[in-house]
Amino acid sequence: MTNKTWITGFSRIGENRELKKALELFWKGKSSKEELESVAKELRKKHWQEQKMRGVEYISSNDFSFYDHMLDTAVMLNAIPSRFQKIKDSTTLYFSMARGTKDAQAMEMTKWFNTNYHYIVPELSPSISFKLNADKIIKEYNEAFELGIETKINLIGPLTFLSLCKTENGEDPFTYLDSVLCVYKELLAKMAKLQANTVLQFEEPIFVRNPSSILISKIASTYQSLCEVSPKNKIAVVTYFEHATEAVKELSKTDVWGIGLDFVYGSYNMSALSEIRNKKLIVGLVDGRNVWANDYEESLDLLEKISAEIPKENMIVSTAASLLHCPYSLKGEPHKDLYQWFSFGVEKIVEVVFLSELFFSENRSEKNEERLNKNKQIFIEKRRSRFITDDNVQKRMGSFITKERPMDFNARYKIQREKFNLPLLPTTTIGSFPQTAELRQLRRDYKNNTISKHDYETQIKAYIDECVALQEEIGLDVLVHGEPERNDMVEYFGELMQGFLFTQKGWVQSYGSRCVKPPIIFGDVSRPYPMTVPWISYAQSKTSKKMKGMLTGPVTIINWSFARNDISKAEVAKQIAMALSDEIVDLQKAGISIIQVDEAAFKEGYPLRKEKVQEYENWAVESFKMAVSVAAPETQIHTHMCYSDFNDIIHTIESMDADVITIETARSGNKLLEIFKKTHYEHEIGPGVYDIHSPRIPSVEEFETQIKMRLEVLSKDKMWVNPDCGLKTRSWDEVKSALKNMVQAADNVRRSLK
Repeated sequence: MTNKTWITGFSRIGENRELKKALELFWKGKSSKEELESVAKELRKKHWQEQKMRGVEYISSNDFSFYDHMLDTAVMLNAIPSRFQKIKDSTTLYFSMARGTKDAQAMEMTKWFNTNYHYIVPELSPSISFKLNADKIIKEYNEAFELGIETKINLIGPLTFLSLCKTENGEDPFTYLDSVLCVYKELLAKMAKLQANTVLQFEEPIFVRNPSSILISKIASTYQSLCEVSPKNKIAVVTYFEHATEAVKELSKTDVWGIGLDFVYGSYNMSALSEIRNKKLIVGLVDGRNVWANDYEESLDLLEKISAEIPKENMIVSTAASLLHCPYSLKGEPHKDLYQWFSFGVEKIVEVVFLSELFFSENRSEKNEERLNKNKQIFIEKRRSRFITDDNVQKRMGSFITKERPMDFNARYKIQREKFNLPLLPTTTIGSFPQTAELRQLRRDYKNNTISKHDYETQIKAYIDECVALQEEIGLDVLVHGEPERNDMVEYFGELMQGFLFTQKGWVQSYGSRCVKPPIIFGDVSRPYPMTVPWISYAQSKTSKKMKGMLTGPVTIINWSFARNDISKAEVAKQIAMALSDEIVDLQKAGISIIQVDEAAFKEGYPLRKEKVQEYENWAVESFKMAVSVAAPETQIHTHMCYSDFNDIIHTIESMDADVITIETARSGNKLLEIFKKTHYEHEIGPGVYDIHSPRIPSVEEFETQIKMRLEVLSKDKMWVNPDCGLKTRSWDEVKSALKNMVQAADNVRRSLK
């Protein structure tokens, strides 16, 4: 029997972040559109050939993107917001939608389900004239075909696309379903002319998120209508990140060729197997979201159980999700003794092919048996490893008790207001300042021992001096030290705690050209010594204004790391919280009385199924409170959250009991804030008024409008003025101008309120 292998999607950025570098050169005007496309073409070729040479049967085209696959889909459908419709050049239009222009705000960006990848939120309105733009899809398919590789074509499914859109007047996005389906049908007709039996992968992850009865009612009719356009097209509907049992029942009524299910994070998919008849089952067995090596014995056992329901000839072994969320390859990484536990993108391709070979072969070769036994031994040795368990951490875990803050918020608010004596609408930033090429080189030089500790610290202090002086000149009320010593808000802390492992090239895409290198939490976590106190203390010594201590919270550290899979995340969070509580104690001893514990990734960690939410909220809130419960009443605890819809978690946020929460709202206006007014949220709020993900600099008047808009739903006595997020990705010229305008606007509005 032929081995059947399927890769849901592959990384775009390249082994050495070639796409990131090419994009940023292009955006700076230092390279041409042709040079950018040349880099992209070489990356696609390399990635296709990487899969082909390893024996993958179903390789994707159209999984590549210059910025984001949802943005690509909007362009394919001609769903162009009116503020961009006058832009004629297609490349300029594309990047303007993602990044904004001087005159037009960028489209909103938010998290892709419960991952750290961001997508551009499509905007629909009656002014849009839907029509097909298939140039990118056909071009990339033909590129692969010329290399001798006939690819499946990856598409965001119409129901997921519409479910994730926002509409101009708040109408139901499904009012546009007929128009959108017409474009998809035209696309299918074009695809049928490319080659016989083209496989189209329709990605419908919206099916795993407790689909509504309305959504469920549209599944069968939508996909049957697509199947009828061109029967020779093979349509496979793929889901991931959770189970999709409701959708399976509907898809089974249609003529779709295949159904892809995630059996790593959606084990309940087993209950839907009896619904699948005469269709291919794309069995997602290799984890597309984490870096741990596959347990072959466990996966083979699951394949055998599935084959009791699904004929073996109808099964295809696959990744459970796109490898977009994993680093490229283990090649060249250090720590050989530990890396046998891990598997990155290329290695996951090897795992898929090997599992398929084992499962479909009637007789296993001696070589394969040896490889299978070696894999089994790795897992045995891992469980026994001295690197995993720290007896001191385990002992402390048993005695560490979560406590409430010493006073309730209202009592703390009065104490803090009197102590800090801040003006109405106090201004601050979220934490980081520009990470220049010189600063990154300085950290590299120190890490590589090419400069002394004294020289390194001298230059870091000089950067802090400049940050403090600039903030005082601008007139910010609460200052930050700029975080020049930090490469990343998670990686920095991981490097200073036990139980974390760091890669050389373990980059994954966060959005656009933004790449992150998540640490790997592989063992028990502890803090050997203070992590931030020396730098924050130095910064405080340079100003009479209040300096914020800056920490990353336990939930965000977990959600932005590759977390252990041998113990629960709740246990990992508790270990990190213990370490952070020690840091807060030391910051207070050093005289730091405003401390920000960022939980930027709090919302993205939410389970996709409602029945699992309570468990997550319990340990997530407990770990945050565990970290900050050591704060004195006069210590003001801030937290920051990114890209969140707070309607369903407002009471959870209240239970975290932070004194001030800052949130991203620059692209969404008051939409995210209505719930705070509706529920009479009592704590202080800093709604973002400056979109740091775009290079555009808002004017004073624009900032005033943003501030006044937020005052329509928030109390002037408990509102802060701040950017959306940290400023590390922006240039100094952008930051200086924008912050000056922001502070001036806050002062203008402040005077008008007196």
